[in-house]
Amino acid sequence: MTRGIALEDAVPPLVLALDVGSTACRGALYDAAGRPVDKRVKMPHTFTSAPDGTSVIDPDQVASEIIGLLDQLAARVEPGTVGGIAFDTFASSLVAVDDDGRALTPCFTYADGRCAAEVDGLREEVDELELQQRTGTRIHSSYWPARLRWLTRTEPGLRARQYLSLGDYVYRRVLGETFTGTSTAAWTGLIDRRSCDWSPEMVRLSGIEVDQLPPIRHLDEPFEPTGESARRVAQRWPALAGAQWFAPVADGLSANVGLGASDATMIGASGATSGALRVLVDRLPADLPTGLWCYAVSRDRWLLGGALNDVGRATDWLDANLDPARLADERVSAALLADPVPGTPLVLPFLTGERSTGWASDARGILIGVTAATGAIELYRGMAEGIALSFARVAAELRAASPRAEGVAAGGRVAVARPELFQIVSDVIGVPIKIVDAKRSTLLGTAHLALDTLAPGRERYQFPPGHTCEPVAGREQYYAERLANFERVYDALIRR
Repeated sequence: MTRGIALEDAVPPLVLALDVGSTACRGALYDAAGRPVDKRVKMPHTFTSAPDGTSVIDPDQVASEIIGLLDQLAARVEPGTVGGIAFDTFASSLVAVDDDGRALTPCFTYADGRCAAEVDGLREEVDELELQQRTGTRIHSSYWPARLRWLTRTEPGLRARQYLSLGDYVYRRVLGETFTGTSTAAWTGLIDRRSCDWSPEMVRLSGIEVDQLPPIRHLDEPFEPTGESARRVAQRWPALAGAQWFAPVADGLSANVGLGASDATMIGASGATSGALRVLVDRLPADLPTGLWCYAVSRDRWLLGGALNDVGRATDWLDANLDPARLADERVSAALLADPVPGTPLVLPFLTGERSTGWASDARGILIGVTAATGAIELYRGMAEGIALSFARVAAELRAASPRAEGVAAGGRVAVARPELFQIVSDVIGVPIKIVDAKRSTLLGTAHLALDTLAPGRERYQFPPGHTCEPVAGREQYYAERLANFERVYDALIRR
């Protein structure tokens, strides 16, 4: 594993950064300049999925993994050198807890689609587009209103004292305190994007009370343990005594910051298990395009963009289900870099439902044009094109809403391991894409967000630029026709 700078070369205060992703929990130390210090640590995990739309993870398992990472990282440092603990998790998670803060449910992830019926019901009750302008989110299975209603229907005996996001639950286990971050709260679909606070109307619509939700802390309001929470920290991690604990943030925000997409001129593209295009703006968009979301991340910044459920999840599915001998890395790479081939299957890559731009929670993957001559490589190319076309649908609305955003920086495990896929994205959207060829850009962004409070005004370390995918001339017409066919199939089989 790649090392950062040596601990003795680090400039205090240090930040201990933690990340809960779809495939693992990770942690690392960073110094005041935002430079990685020593080795990262990692604990793999997986979501539990099922054909009915189930996508969950055990919240206590995640809490134990985070505690284990804290054990390892705190053992490396001297007391007084760590100024803060920063924490991000995958967004749109939900755990119901009892009076003692114990989990009553698994952690439902963004990909759990079992509340599709509640999505349909809510869309009949309310003006969805008016709601989007108020909260920055559409009605979808990823967000809490439909999921909370589904819980009420399927678990009528559930007696929840509070409803928490996964990061909030972990902190409840670690510190004995309950609070959430602005961006984490925004990803629930329950806050007003203008006030950055819980929306009483949305909370009531979801069938719960405001006092069942945690208080919100902004990016510049870290928690300073006192009393019992301070005792807990000092007893288990003496080296962290006196450090400030920053509220959990959504990994999409951290990813943008880690990629260097920290203002309205740069789009951050994530290609990991899921995917997204996002731009961080300091002016609240007055009117949101219907396909995008707009999450409040602080009092004066918002994250505008759209997300795809299935990027790495789609390529992982191909790797797991097709003949590995026919998917040799060099063959896949060559196929993705080659000129488009008419007759490649058209794929709508919605294995776990669609988020942006159509918000069809119950959408499923569709393959069109498969013949006896179609092989593993052709299916892989079709899936890659389907992912790229899905990104293009988001990009079109994002450009209209944020015209200052001209550059694109991409990161995530798929972007790094399979940059050829982002060559297709570049060809489709007609814009160069800089691949940030470094692992754990999300962790870096999480650390930088905390350092804005702990060590303001310092120049921050950024990963060196990597390969840039340039649009290849002559491919525009093919992809324009491909996108038109994608939309025709979508309208016929998915759009309602």
